[in-house]
Amino acid sequence: MTSQESDRDERYMRAAIDEALAARDADEVPVGAVVVRVDRIIGRGHNQREQLNDPTAHAEMLALTAAAAFVGSWRLDGCTLYVTLEPCAMCAGAVVLARMERLVFGAVDPKAGACVSLYNIPTDERLNHRVLLSDSVLADQCAALLQDFFARQRAPQKD
Repeated sequence: MTSQESDRDERYMRAAIDEALAARDADEVPVGAVVVRVDRIIGRGHNQREQLNDPTAHAEMLALTAAAAFVGSWRLDGCTLYVTLEPCAMCAGAVVLARMERLVFGAVDPKAGACVSLYNIPTDERLNHRVLLSDSVLADQCAALLQDFFARQRAPQKD
């Protein structure tokens, strides 16, 4: 990866982190995502499962839906998804089904990650499409958001 590619990945991961902060501020698990095509963000999302009472309202799903609406097609070829946490099986599957070119994520998810941790859905040769994968981009910052959020959730409430 060139220095220019690395800088671009970090720039868009920061945009995904901004989305994660919006989730945190809404008392949602702080995961954020952006979809990029030709150096332009065309879809954004952050976790909204609690707000929408929707188990599928993951950051990735919402960003993919927004991007598909923007381009007017479910095919997101030529697009890159940047997400702060390794996608789960549902979201990794959606990335493949959307024909994404590339997936870039920050923190690994050893309990539910379906890209490198538990499964390798985006790169599975048995599927009809494979997605280029880059992980651990700004991983420490992405992980810290989650760790801080869950530490606050577990802390005793003061009246």
